[in-house]
Amino acid sequence: MKIIVDAFGGDNAPLEILKGCAMAVEGLDLDFLLTGREEEIRRVARENNISLNRMEIIDTPDVITMEDHAGEVMKSKSNSSMAEGLRRLAAGEGDAFLSAGNSGALVVGSTLIVKRIKGISRIAFAPVMPKDKGCFMLIDSGANVDCKPEMLRQFGVMGSIYMQKVMKISNPRVALANIGTEDHKGGELQHQAFAMLKQSNVNFIGNIEARDIPFDAGDVIVADGFTGNVILKLYEGVAMMLMGKLKNIFTARTLNKLAAAIVYRDLGGLKKTMDYNEYGGAPLMGCAKPVFKAHGSAKAKTFYNALRLTKEYVLGDVVTEIAKSVEEYKKNWKPEGAEDSEE
Repeated sequence: MKIIVDAFGGDNAPLEILKGCAMAVEGLDLDFLLTGREEEIRRVARENNISLNRMEIIDTPDVITMEDHAGEVMKSKSNSSMAEGLRRLAAGEGDAFLSAGNSGALVVGSTLIVKRIKGISRIAFAPVMPKDKGCFMLIDSGANVDCKPEMLRQFGVMGSIYMQKVMKISNPRVALANIGTEDHKGGELQHQAFAMLKQSNVNFIGNIEARDIPFDAGDVIVADGFTGNVILKLYEGVAMMLMGKLKNIFTARTLNKLAAAIVYRDLGGLKKTMDYNEYGGAPLMGCAKPVFKAHGSAKAKTFYNALRLTKEYVLGDVVTEIAKSVEEYKKNWKPEGAEDSEE
């Protein structure tokens, strides 16, 4: 399997990207096509004793920065490592594309270069997050601030397929993020999305409040991009704050340090459970070919985990399964007043 990697995407590129890829050559049996400034890639690899075995390099002069406007991937930065990687994926030169770069540019580039699955309204960010028992997917988490009901229905279907095929969860529970659990809660968007999800071929369990998300209340949490991004950022912030508070408590006094030593292994397990680096990043659900977004601050371990999930995404043939679901839905039933998803 060959993964195309944006070697200059993210805060720690290209060093941590190269480290993660080198780990994946050995641990995941992957081949790579790296896009970026070839001279710098080779220099960084040489200075840090990183093997470039099974890594082909495509030289690109430009880099999309985190400050660049999303549309620049198609304009002034069309020769960037991200844009070239997406073009190579569209041309069939790799099985998937992974970048830790500018999220907005990745959505725009994926939509215009790789395209969407036929019938899918919008590409959605879908990070997998830790919860009390296992993990859950939050879809959408920021790609689409304004959504239509049919888009939320599609998010639920795509998320369910991913959690089955990649995360190996049988019959994932799909829930709609809302301000209450009662069927009538929320605005018009939530009301219509609720009705569509209820009649879709997923295990829809109804509305869910944000406070219940960490407590294993669902496996796929559906939201518009604005709501989803607020949930995501708050979730990550609270987790970091709590871990920081625990660290301060256990290092405050000698007696506390002794207590910490006794429960050291359990604390390590808790930290790992709450660490988003264990999940690596988020797939761009709805893209016509596998595209994955790693965390912008990704270090080698995080990038390796993103590559692991990208491999599972390809092996699970998620794109094909989503396309089949769209066709089946069109064939069997279309809700009254639904928007044409191919517009």
